[in-house]
Amino acid sequence: MNNKKKDINHRHNMPKLYFYYSAMNGGKSTTLLQSAFNYEERGMNVRVLLPAVVGKTHIESRIGLTRKANVFFPESTLAFVPDDCACVLVDEAQFLTRQQVDDLCVVVDQLHVPVLCYGLRTDFQGNLFEGSQALLGLADELIEIKTICECGRKATMNRRLGDNGEILTDGNQIKIGGNETYVSMCRRCFSKKIEFLNE
Repeated sequence: MNNKKKDINHRHNMPKLYFYYSAMNGGKSTTLLQSAFNYEERGMNVRVLLPAVVGKTHIESRIGLTRKANVFFPESTLAFVPDDCACVLVDEAQFLTRQQVDDLCVVVDQLHVPVLCYGLRTDFQGNLFEGSQALLGLADELIEIKTICECGRKATMNRRLGDNGEILTDGNQIKIGGNETYVSMCRRCFSKKIEFLNE
């Protein structure tokens, strides 16, 4: 094989930083756990990361899959991997800091290990999280995991619910919760709910 062909093959096999994003209940954690399983089924070791703000030590999917993760904090440095690591997978990646996304770029570009991040794009007010904003700007590949609004359209937004199921438009950006706290909506339904509240 000549040098030109070797160079082409090298470029095709270069690791990348991936950002898999969706609205709530899009199956992000399930997809992450499946990816980890695929690597390990082939005898490869992976590093699975979870932000401490989530308040858990395990990644849990809505279909019952679970896996212990390496918990990290906002001040944690992520620019390293074990020598035998074949891939880094990050759940709830919207909670990464900009510096941590830069760290993950180092893992890809200098340590030559692929990084797969899974998270929300926007919060309950339609604003980007710090981590998702950085990933949208820096990731090599952006992949949308699709989920459905109650109207049948593709859901791209997240609406926060109160204790009685009422829609909330104010509050802290970060509030951990599941189906009792958030509902996925298309932009049209998301906007209609806001208009209804403002009437």
